[in-house]
Amino acid sequence: MARITAGVACSHIPALGVAVDFDKTEEAYWKPAFAGFDWTRAWEKEEKPDVIILVFNDHATAFDMKFIPTFAIGCAESFTPADEGWGPRQVPVVQGHPDLAWHIAQSCILDEFDMTIINEMEVDHGLTVPLSMMFGKVDAWPVRVIPLAVNVVTYPPPSGNRCWALGEAIAKAVASFPEDLNVQVWGTGGMSHQLQGPRAGLINKEWDNRFLDQLVGSTDALRHIPHIEYLRETGSEGIEMVMWLIMRGAMGKTTEMLHRHYHVPASNTAVGHIVLRPVAESDAVPANDAQGVAA
Repeated sequence: MARITAGVACSHIPALGVAVDFDKTEEAYWKPAFAGFDWTRAWEKEEKPDVIILVFNDHATAFDMKFIPTFAIGCAESFTPADEGWGPRQVPVVQGHPDLAWHIAQSCILDEFDMTIINEMEVDHGLTVPLSMMFGKVDAWPVRVIPLAVNVVTYPPPSGNRCWALGEAIAKAVASFPEDLNVQVWGTGGMSHQLQGPRAGLINKEWDNRFLDQLVGSTDALRHIPHIEYLRETGSEGIEMVMWLIMRGAMGKTTEMLHRHYHVPASNTAVGHIVLRPVAESDAVPANDAQGVAA
């Protein structure tokens, strides 16, 4: 049977992709941001996942104001890097896994999630930058990818609770897929940042690190954070962190942390990264009693 073996979360800052593409990762400004992914790149080579369910948000590339799905799953054979205004990134075409993607779509829809099924979609930096951070510059991505796009651009975005529950539904779907597959779930975006207005450049290190803390263990406090708290504490783009909760929900009741990285600034944004392993209930430690993220 297919199995979810790990969860990964990371920022998808477009400037990180530029640094990779133009060989700037060893420069003094960028090196500390990239150093936190060295462990993960080595770990991924050992883990050898077959499929990544990659949760991201489109940045007005595949979708615009004419069509805004809350949750959309890519079921195509492949996904071409998009031109975001300066030409497509020179990265490999993303190879999908239609059989598993369709199975997840069917399972989630029957579990009463109204998924939008996408059979053709170009993918932007929200999806390709995390792949570059974990695998570097390669001729072909070493894994198949199922894109899962979430609306966090236009009001109303889904609640953290709904995202967490979708992760649980995805885990159920993967567990019922008959092929033997090593599956990872990635949540991308964030962390705290605001790109416009009087608070442009806002970064909240304390809040971000409490959020990272509570991805580990058995607390589910993160699923109950209201939208207004993300806006107030993490800036207008901090809402992207609800996508991390899809990953966390897919990990089951309890997680253990394998790796963690946090760095600021990177293009006026906080870089966050964490790698989690689901813990079997028989191996779980007692639940911690962490409360809400913000005071």
